[in-house]
Amino acid sequence: MAETIQLVVVTGMSGAGKTVAMQSFEDLGYFCVDNMPPALLGKFWELVKESGKISKVALVIDLRSRAFYDEIFGMLQELDDGNDNLRPKILFLDASDEELVARYKETRRAHPLAMDGRVLDGIQRERELLSEIKSKAQLVIDTSKISPRQLREELFLNFESDQSTAFHVNVMSFGFKYGVPIDADIVMDVRFLPNPYYVKDLREKTGNDQAVYDYVMNSEMTEEFYQQFIKMLRFVMPGYQKEGKSSVTIAIGCTGGQHRSVALANRIGKALQEKYPVNITHRDMAKRKETVNRS
Repeated sequence: MAETIQLVVVTGMSGAGKTVAMQSFEDLGYFCVDNMPPALLGKFWELVKESGKISKVALVIDLRSRAFYDEIFGMLQELDDGNDNLRPKILFLDASDEELVARYKETRRAHPLAMDGRVLDGIQRERELLSEIKSKAQLVIDTSKISPRQLREELFLNFESDQSTAFHVNVMSFGFKYGVPIDADIVMDVRFLPNPYYVKDLREKTGNDQAVYDYVMNSEMTEEFYQQFIKMLRFVMPGYQKEGKSSVTIAIGCTGGQHRSVALANRIGKALQEKYPVNITHRDMAKRKETVNRS
């Protein structure tokens, strides 16, 4: 049986939040297309089905495509009638005239229907043009009194259908000698912990080896640090989620990124997996060996 394909047509008033919406749909795993002519929608849909890899699609239709609104209704109906595995939905983003005027003044942009006139005239004309598609929308969101983050939360609430695109955590180890990861949200320096590098039998091993892991974890200082740090992480993760972040990157660093940071990244990642999807990586673990081999 063919997998059901979700299609969301994102439309609404200019300045009401379509850019934020599309960014949110991308984070939700949707294949996003901006202003595709309805005449190409049928062929596009055939390509989507043939690929077999796309199950969620979001299409933006805005005033630049106003000549296509009549076509879009016909094409959506045609697709819906001929596809039992297609689930289309129209999302309309709206805002009050006062709020839209304020947003246009803040960005100093001209309204697309009033390039040489008053912004309010353009807004009122646009509202009249979009009245029909708004009446056909399955979901209307008024963004007048909500922030971009709150709009994102509303979209996630309505369109997040699985856990594959849910909030997730990246835990990575690294070596300070190679630089701090530029994409890290939380950086922890563990160079104060006992260093296996100075144990001859452990020097060439990594934190993935049990002997190194045990050496690092058997220290009372390591255990106290770990308990304090994991408690802090479990406390702050819900806050990151509430702020609308789709992921958090935790970087654990030691001198070379081979021993202590690797062992701790593994333990921290496994602990957080109890509640969140976690990806564990070791950026610099093999760099020392690569350097030695090139010498």
